[in-house]
Amino acid sequence: MKAEDLGYNDKLERSRIENNLQDFEIGRVVAEHKERYIVRTEKGELDAEITGNLRFSAAGREDFPAVGDWVALVAHEADFALIHKIFPRLSVIKRQAVAQAGEIQIIAANIDYAFLVQAVDRDFNINRLERYLTICHASKVSPVIVLTKTDLIDEQQLAEIQENIQSRIENMPVVAVSNETQDGYEELRKIIEKGKTYCMLGSSGVGKSSLSNNLCGRNIMKTDAISRSTNKGRHVTSHRELIVLENGGILIDNPGMREVGITNTDGGLETTFDRIITLSAECRYKDCTHTREAGCAVTEAVNSGEINRRSYENYLKMVKEEEHFESSAAERRKKDKDFGKMLKNYKKDMNKKRY
Repeated sequence: MKAEDLGYNDKLERSRIENNLQDFEIGRVVAEHKERYIVRTEKGELDAEITGNLRFSAAGREDFPAVGDWVALVAHEADFALIHKIFPRLSVIKRQAVAQAGEIQIIAANIDYAFLVQAVDRDFNINRLERYLTICHASKVSPVIVLTKTDLIDEQQLAEIQENIQSRIENMPVVAVSNETQDGYEELRKIIEKGKTYCMLGSSGVGKSSLSNNLCGRNIMKTDAISRSTNKGRHVTSHRELIVLENGGILIDNPGMREVGITNTDGGLETTFDRIITLSAECRYKDCTHTREAGCAVTEAVNSGEINRRSYENYLKMVKEEEHFESSAAERRKKDKDFGKMLKNYKKDMNKKRY
């Protein structure tokens, strides 16, 4: 398998040269297991770990390799290698790390398209779709909405769901598929291009693993049913994994996400909620929060029905999350800086005592 079959391109090659990585072997991280990685190279797959220098210089989790990353490595045994450098990422999908304020978790790197997967029988939630859209837009990744398990509802119900999506999310590809009957798969396969990388985002139990298996034409991911006792999906896929499809497309499956916390959205909110942003220019006050101010064009549009109220409320909620993340991240950076100063002063004092 050539590097190009894994998505390597001219832009990455230029990055390799600019960062003086010509003396290293290159590979792409295809799986991650608690800081141990499987890297696929032209010679095959290698178990890998990062060097101590890379670990020491990391400021946070986002400085560690993630599935989809291109890395520079040195093979030390037939099936083991050390990762010395991570290539600059062309794109990265990330979220707020669960239970870690101000910390980022990388979902996948170097992604071209994201399949936003929701099951129409139980999981369908436009608020969650808007969350996925926001992190995709922030990452400059093109989203595609994929509705699964369409065999469990009738055509009228499916049409209503698609209409609800279009009323809140404009100009977005929506593909409806059934993992049982294979309806919709021909349309989905037409979207997948050779050499492009696709990442699946969705909750547990929405059919992502079945989707992977059907697109691959073989059972590579374990699947399971919804828990009858909780009506929630089980975490069948326990880790992220990169798969090369028969048509040359590259697919990354992910564990189900029950929480999609917002980080610094880098314009993602503005793209997802462009109607609100456009109207905000007409507000009386430049610093309008679009809540209780007089002369707010956004709240007037909500009250008149021009803007969907639930979408508006979802927007406000994510704005607060972004603000909270940024303040938490700033506090974390201050603590790290203070700790660094303390450590530096300690070393200085120790050196004085020696002499």
